[in-house]
This record gives sequence, structure tokens and C-alpha cells, in this order.
Amino acid sequence: MNKDWSDKNKEMQKLISKEATFKKGIKVLIELRKDIFAQITHIVKDYPEEAFSQMPFGGGDGNHNATLAFSIWHTFRIEDIVAHEMIAGDSQIFFKEDFSKAIHSPIITTANEIPDDKMEEFSKKLDIKELYRYAEAVMESSNQMLKKLEYSDLKRKFGDDMVLKLKKTKYISEDEKSAWLIDYWCSKDVLGLIKMPFSRHWIMHVEAMRKIANKLSLIANKKGGKK
Repeated sequence: MNKDWSDKNKEMQKLISKEATFKKGIKVLIELRKDIFAQITHIVKDYPEEAFSQMPFGGGDGNHNATLAFSIWHTFRIEDIVAHEMIAGDSQIFFKEDFSKAIHSPIITTANEIPDDKMEEFSKKLDIKELYRYAEAVMESSNQMLKKLEYSDLKRKFGDDMVLKLKKTKYISEDEKSAWLIDYWCSKDVLGLIKMPFSRHWIMHVEAMRKIANKLSLIANKKGGKK
């Protein structure tokens, strides 16, 4: 894990756990998210669109065994669902701003269920510029939501009603690779969700994106081409 990100994440977790330092912790979290998102921006601006559907490490269990497009889609669909369906109880950015049509995605789920041999095909269908714009909009929306949270909100839990709601929406596939997410999220309180979809989950997948991007550059250099 990137040491700077890891240190800032640890600092954030300590700060938000105490009422006296909660607001400072949220500020640190938002700073961390901006630092991490800068890496996504760098990759999107510096790599050609065809790079986003390539799997240089092939299939497997690691987060780097994926595509750049999948990594962005997966990270921000999860955040959009958790932030708006669960915590805020309002409309997802994906639907509110009609990103469904703009991105050209054949699915509305988190994409956990997509098998390795279908990931490149899925990724090629996505409009990368619109996907990036979606990710940025989700980040900004979540940051605003985080700023509005109070320390007393952290212990709010999610019961059977939320489990049923999420199952009915079909935003999470019924496939076994995805379905577990509902019980996982609903077992957490707001504090637990902040510690994963809004922070650690970003670190995991953006570090994977950097690994994918670096591998693609090495392959391109060996071929005598450009990244």
C-alpha cells in the first residue's frame, strides 16, 4: 500500500473515531481522496482509450487482474450506491445525471459478477471520458455528503429494510460474486462504510490501476511504441 496514502488513512480513522476530532478527520479523508483521484486523472489523461480495456496481467483474484475501465467503474458504482442508496437516501449520481446513457454501459451493477473472459469486452463498450466524468461527479457528491455528516451519524446501522431495498433495486447482481456485498455493507454502521468504500476501497483499486498502467507502459516500450 502507498505509504503516504496508508499513513493518511490511519490518521483519518483515528480522528473520525473521536467527537472532538471528527470534523478534522473528515477533512483529512477528503484530502486523501483528492490525492488518490489525482492518480486516476493522470492515467485517464496520459493513456489512450484502448489501454482501458486491456488486461496485461490476465485474469485472477488480484485487483490488478482487471482493466483500467473496470477499476474505475467498479470503484465508483459502489461508492454511488453506498453513498446515496444507503447513507443519504437520495438519488444516485448515475441516474440523476443520466450517466447510464452517456457511458454506454450494458449494466448498472458494480460489475463484480463479470467473468475474466468478458471483462475486456465489457470495458470496450464504455466511454472512458464519460466514465471519468461520472467518477469525478460521484467523488464531489460524496465529499459534500461527508462534510454534512455529524459524529452522531457514525453509529447509524442498516437493518433488514435496507437489505430488502438493495435486493429489489438490482444494482447489485444476484451472482454469488456480487450478492455478498449487500450483507457486507448492511453489517456495517456509517463509520464502517467510511472506512471501506470511501477510503480503503479507493486505495486498493487505484493502486491496482497504477500497476496495470505501468505494465502497459513496459509492454509498449518493449514493442518500441508509445504508452
